[in-house]
Amino acid sequence: MIESKYNWQMNQIDDPQAVGKLAKEANVDETIAKLLLQRGIDSPDQATNFLKPSTASFHDPYLMHDMKKGVARIQQAVENGEQITVYGDYDADGITSTTIMYEVLTDLGATVDYYIPNRFSEGYGPNVEAYRQIIAKGTSLIITVDNGVAGNDAIAAANELHCDVVVSDHHSLPEVLPDAYAIIHPRIKDADGKAYPFGDLCGAGVALKIASALLDELPTDLIDIASIGTVADIVSLTDENRAIVKFGIQAIKNSQRPGLLALIKEAGIQLDRFDEQDIGFAIAPRLNSLGRMKDATVGVELLATFDEDRAAELAKFANHQNDLRKSLVDQFYKQAVDQVEADGVANKSTLVVVGDNWHQGVLGIVASRLVEKYQRPTLVLTTQDESDDAKGSGRSIDNFDLFAAINPIRDQLVAFGGHHSAVGLTVNKQNIQSLRDQLEKAAAEQQLDLSVKPKLEIAAKIGVNRITPEFVDKLKVLAPFGQDNPKPIFDVQYDQVQNVKTMGKASDHLKFTLDQGNSQLTAIAFGKGALAPQIQAGSNSLRVAGQIGENTWNNRTTLQLMVDDLNQAAAPVIDERTRVLHEQMFAKSGTYVFFHERNLAQLKGYFNGDAKAVMYDQLINGNRSDTEDSQLFIVDCPDVIEDLTKVIESCRPTTTVLYLYKKQLVSKIGMPDRNSYAKLFKFIRENPNINIATQLKHLSEHLHIAARTIVFMVQVFLELDFITINDRVINLNPHYAAHDLKSAPSYRLREEQLKTEKQLLVSDTHKLVKFIKDCLDS
Repeated sequence: MIESKYNWQMNQIDDPQAVGKLAKEANVDETIAKLLLQRGIDSPDQATNFLKPSTASFHDPYLMHDMKKGVARIQQAVENGEQITVYGDYDADGITSTTIMYEVLTDLGATVDYYIPNRFSEGYGPNVEAYRQIIAKGTSLIITVDNGVAGNDAIAAANELHCDVVVSDHHSLPEVLPDAYAIIHPRIKDADGKAYPFGDLCGAGVALKIASALLDELPTDLIDIASIGTVADIVSLTDENRAIVKFGIQAIKNSQRPGLLALIKEAGIQLDRFDEQDIGFAIAPRLNSLGRMKDATVGVELLATFDEDRAAELAKFANHQNDLRKSLVDQFYKQAVDQVEADGVANKSTLVVVGDNWHQGVLGIVASRLVEKYQRPTLVLTTQDESDDAKGSGRSIDNFDLFAAINPIRDQLVAFGGHHSAVGLTVNKQNIQSLRDQLEKAAAEQQLDLSVKPKLEIAAKIGVNRITPEFVDKLKVLAPFGQDNPKPIFDVQYDQVQNVKTMGKASDHLKFTLDQGNSQLTAIAFGKGALAPQIQAGSNSLRVAGQIGENTWNNRTTLQLMVDDLNQAAAPVIDERTRVLHEQMFAKSGTYVFFHERNLAQLKGYFNGDAKAVMYDQLINGNRSDTEDSQLFIVDCPDVIEDLTKVIESCRPTTTVLYLYKKQLVSKIGMPDRNSYAKLFKFIRENPNINIATQLKHLSEHLHIAARTIVFMVQVFLELDFITINDRVINLNPHYAAHDLKSAPSYRLREEQLKTEKQLLVSDTHKLVKFIKDCLDS
């Protein structure tokens, strides 16, 4: 049995007329029309705007709060030659928004520098001491990007030192806004109660809008950088963000930026096939790793430099930092799992893992992976030798507010912040147990139900034979995919699964093929290698949900399914056919059925405990209550197939495991032809007193008939009274009468054995399982 990780929710559009109408009016395939309707796009104009963004998709930047005021102050600083410092952040959005602001000001001839705080010594957002140092060096205007809306203290300090601060941010608004010169933010409403038309811009998106206002046009040379920040920050890929990423990807494909090209090369990305996934899974992690591991400042230099040698050097450094980050995550994750397993997880609703001298920059990633594995809210902390405090990060699941859970004891914490799904905190080591207790208490108060699975939105059911390159090309019109525009997940229909194998150094990934008619689709399930033994080749009981993608290797592109979830009920029939029986095969509880007494006698010593060995006729003729709704093991192969069907129909087991052991296949010998019978009969008639014990080998060589076949034919002759055998000496019966060979019991048994072997031993798994299921259903 393979239990699904998610609760599959079919996103049905049950209005064929609406689908057909939109498909016709928007001139799109009906599948695309259905997917558009699932996304709330139900008119031709909406469909056109969504599928084909244009420059008209970009809103007037001056509709954003304080844009006019902020831009005027920036222009004043440029004209007066004031020192401007762009104050950024250490993640990919912060790096890209800093790059955008720095580049546009440089192009305008400004005296400008940038500053990115250190994650470990300064933390996120405006820092009082950092502001003071920046101002002391001559800065009279600070422009924040991707931060600042909650920087009240630092901005107040800047005001005291006669330095203006223009905040550009997109994060949640605090109850009290800072006293900044201007706050450019897409969610702040103006005096007339109106906010910017699209509130889901990231930091880089807001920076791009400021650049647009400063230049009085869309800065197409900066949209590549904005698209990276937009994808990296996982904001809604609708409206203006969709246009930013759509145009940005095209710009990246034609990019002349040495740093970006060097980074793409280090990541092993094919530039002509570049898409949003390359940003999300290759570019963004490398930029993020700079801030996670050490100092993100070089990230801006990497994106902005036009020195190819320096670009190559910085790209290699970013790649190295990313490799180091991945190595540390793997190391700490393994230690964390060991700790969780040692402590026991069954009776806990939440997890708190404490490491020793773990790198603080990767704790959030480790927490995310633990949430993925255990589906529980998780805190990952680390202690440091030189400190009495533990620092850490937390991640949560949809139905648990992690911030609200910890907030009641925030006075016991050294530092604390975050939101529903993610928190950061510092706690004295002595208060870690109190933190654990509070989380468990909050789980009870919030009525956390761990049996509730997260939802998996299924776009549609689709057969493997419909998944073609043409179909995938149609899906691409919906790209770029991301938040609020997810890549469609399909419940894939097929006839049978084949080629089940594991992959990866630790065999921790799963690979198999889904067959339907003449069509095949390779499926990859990361992290699910342990499930391989439970998936039977030839079966169709496995439900598979995933995203359709492409894999290019050696300039050859094939389609593949990236599996999101698997589900398989306990298989009613399990094919474990074997030519060798060993003791471990009889360790499970259940009823083991034999069709040959000699096999039962040889193996009787293997059975103990709840395992029971019986001859088949006991189940057909006796009390079947002990085996009904239980596990039945068919140990050896019957001679007559009806004997097996009677056992199955009589017992009606929940699970039938088929060993079907047979030492030698009769089908390898076959049925002798009439000419062989005639040759043997003639020899016996012309050569009386044949000793079958001593002359068999000679007889076989003389007649060119296998010895086992001769023994079989002799048995047929004996049963038909064609011959007599006394003390192993064969002679023709002088009074024999003509009989059809087929009337001999041994002949009929051989025919049944051949029929049975063909049905049970020679057939593939799919046919065998279907045959047994038909018996169960009859």
